[in-house]
Order: sequence, then structure tokens, then C-alpha cells
Amino acid sequence: MPPDTIADGRSVLTEEAAEALLDGICFKTGPPRTVGVELEWLVHDRSRPEEGVAADRRATAFDGLRTLPLTSALTFEPGGQLELSSPPAPSLTACIATVAADLAAVRTGLGAHGLALAGYGQDPWHHPDRMLHAPRYDAMEAYFDQYDDTGRAMMRTTASVQVCLDAGHEEPGPLGHGRRWQLAHLLGAVLVAAFANSPVRRGRPTGWRSTRQAVWTKLDPARTSAPAMGGDPRARWTAHALDAPVMCVRAEQGPWAVPDGLTFREWIRRGLPRPPDRTDLEYHLTTLFPPVRPRGHLELRMIDAQPGEDGWIVPLAVTTALFDDPEAAETVYRAVKPLAETAGPLPAPGNLLWLNAARHGLADPELRATAAVCFETALAALPRIGAGRDVQDAVADFTERYVLRGRCPADDLRLPEPEKDPRT
Repeated sequence: MPPDTIADGRSVLTEEAAEALLDGICFKTGPPRTVGVELEWLVHDRSRPEEGVAADRRATAFDGLRTLPLTSALTFEPGGQLELSSPPAPSLTACIATVAADLAAVRTGLGAHGLALAGYGQDPWHHPDRMLHAPRYDAMEAYFDQYDDTGRAMMRTTASVQVCLDAGHEEPGPLGHGRRWQLAHLLGAVLVAAFANSPVRRGRPTGWRSTRQAVWTKLDPARTSAPAMGGDPRARWTAHALDAPVMCVRAEQGPWAVPDGLTFREWIRRGLPRPPDRTDLEYHLTTLFPPVRPRGHLELRMIDAQPGEDGWIVPLAVTTALFDDPEAAETVYRAVKPLAETAGPLPAPGNLLWLNAARHGLADPELRATAAVCFETALAALPRIGAGRDVQDAVADFTERYVLRGRCPADDLRLPEPEKDPRT
């Protein structure tokens, strides 16, 4: 047997091979051409959203949805949240059209069972039992249980709008991958603040505009934080991924092991409980949840699910315009660059800038002023990237209703007294 294979025929993964693999797959550079979106939704009773929905009722409805001829990928989260993941689209307009059609079909399917999609970053009322019991979710729950019930809240009760954009050019400049990586981690705080939509948990205000983001900051920072900024993004991400703890070791039979404090780099060096291979590294990457995840493209994960049937279009349009229009990218980079001083040396989402965004939304004066520039810049860029009048009007309406008034969707949800801080 060759020295670089394991007894079952799998290739041994060396540390050097792991670094080369990560270097090659995390940022696939080139001219930005495609856009995608992943929409997570809570599923509530259409007439009585504050009442829980029985698991068997949801399961029956979901079985029906799986038969629909959708273009987007349909999946479900552990608490019964529904997710639609679009394929890469050649334009913002094409992406919106595809997802809107799929959403219409899904809503019709759910409506037949008296259910509806609900756009909140954090379920305001419910903490349902886990619906999915695959080994992955058993291991994930066991891993996150060391952070009290925060991990279970994240898995079962949160929802987001995730915008997926190309990594950008290899070369420097407003559309270069290095600039876009840095922009994502500063603009990301503005997006958290502007689209914060999760101020309530279990029927009570939490004191945070984005409770969903507060939940993420309480979880394992080695898994949920960004790498340190500065330097080569590939090298930073490669080191970050290899030095992150292993959530689980997959097995063909029985429960998956949950190692205690074992990083992927240490797993390679020790070769125990078994030597890892390339598929283990690829799986490990799916268990890392930073606010911006490089998957060849950039996956921006910080935006709360939005209210209304079409509320998701606004963060998708704004983010795409600010990243993919060269003039807008240069303008917004200058606008957000001073935010680095507030952020300080700590990585997102645990630094002061991101905490202010999650707690205060656009009531924070610095974030409000920066958001105003960002949204006005996006409005100017939308016609240049081919967005239709309906998308431009939706962004303009959001800008007027929220951004220019220092408000966010969370400010529309009010209840009398806050509960205990979810980060304490």
C-alpha cells in the first residue's frame, strides 16, 4: 500500500496538502459576474403566528414542498426553518426573478396547510424542538451545548438573508478580492445595523436590535469569528480554518465523535481518532460560521431575515450594487474605512463596531451616518447594474423609512420590558 494512503484506501492529508487545498479553493478570483442569495425563513401558522406549529404538521407540509419543481435548492434547518438557495445568477435581476418564482410556489404549498413564511432574524415567540436528527445535527448540538442554550437557539430559532458574491479580481483595486474582503467586514456592520430585525425572543424584548447577531457573538469565537484583518486574505483564512476546533469526526455507523478542543491542524498531526482526508477538511469548512465565509465566492452571513414577502430584495440589491459596481465600490470603501477605528483589533463579530450594530442598529450615530452614504451610493449604482424600477423604488422606500431616520425593521416590533441579555 502506498505510504500516502490509509487502510481503507483514502488519501492521507498532510498539513502542506491541507494548506494548498485551502489556498486554492477559498478565493476563486476573476471579474465579478454572478450573484446568489440564500434565504432562511421561519414557518408559522398563517392565522395565529404566535402559536406553535406541531412538528408533524410541518413535516407533512415540507414533504409536499419537496415535490415542487424549484430552481433554487430547498433545505430545512434543525428547528424547521426553511431555506431556499439560488443558483449563481448572471445578474441581480435574474437572481431576483428566480427566487421570487420559487418563493411563490413555496408559499402556495405552505398555504394549503395553513402555514406561512415569516421573516424575522430570531423567532419572536417559539423555541421548537429539533426536527432534524441527522448525525451532523446531533454532533452540532452536543458541541454547542457547552455554550448553554445559545447554540440550540441559533440552530432552531434564527433566520437570515445570505448574499453570495464573486470573490473579485486577483489584482488590487475596488473589485480586487483583497479590497472586497476588507469591505465585507466593515460594510457588514452597517448591514447588521440597517437590517436588524430580531429584537424579541420568547415574547419579550431582548435589548438588542439584532438578537440573532448577539447569539452568534456568544458562540465559540474560534468558529464564528472572522480571521484577523490585514495581510493576504488567503493566508489568513487558511491559518484560521486549520486552527479552528473540529466540531465532529464523521463515522459510517453510530454517533459522530465530538472532540474536545482538537483543532484540524492537530488532527492532521496526531492522526487520531483516525487520520483525516480531503473530505474531512471540506466538511470541516462547512462547520465554520464567520460573518463572511470564503467558499470560492464570498458568502455574507450577517443580515437578519427581513419582514414582508419581498423584504429580502432590498439587502440583496444594496449589497450587490455596493460590491459589483466599481464606482460604488470605491465610494463605499472610503465611507466605511473610518469604521475600522471603532472596530479596533478584535475580529468581527465580537468587536465594538459589530456589537454596536447589533445592539443599537441605526440609532448608533456613526453607523447611521455611514449607512446614509452607503444607501445613497447603492441607489445611484442600481441603474448601472441593470436593476429595474421596482427594485430601485424598494431600496428608495427603505432608505426613506429607515436609514435616513436612524431606524431599522426591529424598531417596528415593540413589547414592554426586556429579558436578560442573551450574551450574559
